[in-house]
Amino acid sequence: MEKNDSVTATRGDSSIRRVPDPEVPEKAVRRTFTAAYKLRILKEAEQCTESGQVGALLRREGLYSSNLTLWRRQMQEGLIPRKRGPGAHTADPRARRIAELERENAQLAHKLKQAELIIEVQKNGLKGVSPFPVIRETCSGILP
Repeated sequence: MEKNDSVTATRGDSSIRRVPDPEVPEKAVRRTFTAAYKLRILKEAEQCTESGQVGALLRREGLYSSNLTLWRRQMQEGLIPRKRGPGAHTADPRARRIAELERENAQLAHKLKQAELIIEVQKNGLKGVSPFPVIRETCSGILP
């Protein structure tokens, strides 16, 4: 059975062939190899004595020479797979609570400064100032 990658339209009695379907296949999934598979391939690579045998092995298995290099290094380290990328960040619930309390503390400190400023203005700023400027002007002789 042959796979047809192009779209065919039928109009009346003739077939019209169009361009190939441009749909891109899904992104390939990264292959993972078991420790047993890695050991088997490394043993086969070590048994290769003639030139070209390692290349044939890699082509047959669909691998790269960098795979062998990495696996040899892993074998020396005990085939312990290490995860790549940044380490998992486990958030400490106490740290989150501390951050919340610090934000709340900053907000309360800001409100306290505002309240102190308002009280200071009420104490010192309004001495000798009438809340009713019209009365102050007309009764200037009466008010101190």
